[in-house]
Amino acid sequence: MYLTKYKKMNINAFLSIFTPKDRKFFPLLIETAEIVDNSATHLKELFALKDMEQVSHVCHLIKLEESKGDQMTGLIFKALNETFLTPFDREDITALTDQMEDVTDMINRVARKVMLFSPESLPPVTLEMATVIKKGTTEIKAAINALSHMRKSNVEIKMHTKEIKRLEEEADTIYEQGTSKLFKSNIRTEELIKLKEIIQELEKVANRINSVGKVLKTIIVKYA
Repeated sequence: MYLTKYKKMNINAFLSIFTPKDRKFFPLLIETAEIVDNSATHLKELFALKDMEQVSHVCHLIKLEESKGDQMTGLIFKALNETFLTPFDREDITALTDQMEDVTDMINRVARKVMLFSPESLPPVTLEMATVIKKGTTEIKAAINALSHMRKSNVEIKMHTKEIKRLEEEADTIYEQGTSKLFKSNIRTEELIKLKEIIQELEKVANRINSVGKVLKTIIVKYA
């Protein structure tokens, strides 16, 4: 069994020398990362709003980005089905695509919770969390842009993944401190429940961004 696996690896390595690897995945992944970052931009705008009447409009913009993300995921999976030799393993492309799509889905979920709950006001912790999320998606976009020349940019991509991890830890700290302040406030119980759930959803987004970083680290270890 081991010998068969070894022979298969040798055949793949041999084929990779003579067969050009289809590079159409890089523009697709870059576009997906752009959608993720745009979603985070709108998320930050949402929690920076002074006029709560604008919530519906910004949430609609987030939903549009989520729909674009679904379309890009479909295009990437279609390309995987039609391509013989990919720039890196199919499972890594699939994982990277899935994790980025999850980020846009979860950002949209936050927006839907804000729409559904209609909180009277949004505490500073929500904007702080959204700001960290936006920084994280900016790091994702930069790392994805560097993937097409990863052997030259492996140090750069590693730097982005380290920053993504640091931002996730920062988000955890903000979440803990913000939740603590929320429970110590004189806010009504109904509003407390609403805001606690929104803040928890924001933390999940930050964690998912870190999951993207982990996939990127795996790719670098394998191919850089």
